[in-house]
Amino acid sequence: MNAAVATVTLNPALDQTITLDRLRPGSVHRARAVRVNAGGKGINVAACLADWGVATAALGALGRDNAASFDALFAARDIVDRCIRLPGDTRTNVKLVEQETGWTTDINLPGLTLGGVEFDMISAQLADVLRPGMPVVLAGSLPPGIADDAWARLQAQASAVGARVVLDTSGAPLAAALAAPRHARPYAIKPNRHELEAWAGHALPDRAALLGAARGLLARDIGLVAISMGADGALFVRGDDALLARPPRIADGSSVGAGDAMVAGLTSALLDELDLEALARRAVAFAVAKLGCEGARLPQPNVVHEYAAATVIERLA
Repeated sequence: MNAAVATVTLNPALDQTITLDRLRPGSVHRARAVRVNAGGKGINVAACLADWGVATAALGALGRDNAASFDALFAARDIVDRCIRLPGDTRTNVKLVEQETGWTTDINLPGLTLGGVEFDMISAQLADVLRPGMPVVLAGSLPPGIADDAWARLQAQASAVGARVVLDTSGAPLAAALAAPRHARPYAIKPNRHELEAWAGHALPDRAALLGAARGLLARDIGLVAISMGADGALFVRGDDALLARPPRIADGSSVGAGDAMVAGLTSALLDELDLEALARRAVAFAVAKLGCEGARLPQPNVVHEYAAATVIERLA
């Protein structure tokens, strides 16, 4: 199967989600529920895209000793598995979800150590699937052993063949990717407010400040900026067009993975060449629809379409 979209996850994880009544540091807790899902930002994006019917290839590096959950996910969703296998275990990330407050506490463990050989193997897998116009999602943190410019190098590779990179990362890897030569910068980025503030080096306390930062990124030849703001929705800026998209309501359920679902919605909209309003509606609808699902999963398409239609759009000057 030829993939329409590729996702790359250099630091995947098994996400262990533990539901508690409330987290009380220093206390013994009895979990209400626990589940383990194959995850990592790009893997989650691939899973949501597959639910939407998009042929997707997942690339990255997995530990062969506990790859069974990933194998099962790829088989169940018809995701093209282009991940390399390395000796050892893929890391486990622990998410503690409080039922009383809805808060989630993340404990992210170190990943497999990758070196230049492993990076080149992933790059070769990417070269094999790339084609002009293809959306390529580069998502998540970087594992030990990989330089901060890893995403910048992969986005240069993708851009060289005319693919459109959607980047979702933070910190030094984001800074390196945005400092790349203009022809090799990502087509789209989706930081949250805090990630964008960290990159900018100062607070972005209001809508005007966020919009100014987004327009500054467009001036750097970024084609599309989407800034996620949780329950306040998301800001979408492309060309001279800017809008705020607010969810119609917040569905019950954990917010774990909602940002990845938004990236999946944005990516599917790019594939369908939607205008900015339709793109924003779909991206927000994916995120809201994900809240009611366990794991990286979407409900039936009609539910997503209903959320998209009900999303509140405010055009900005």
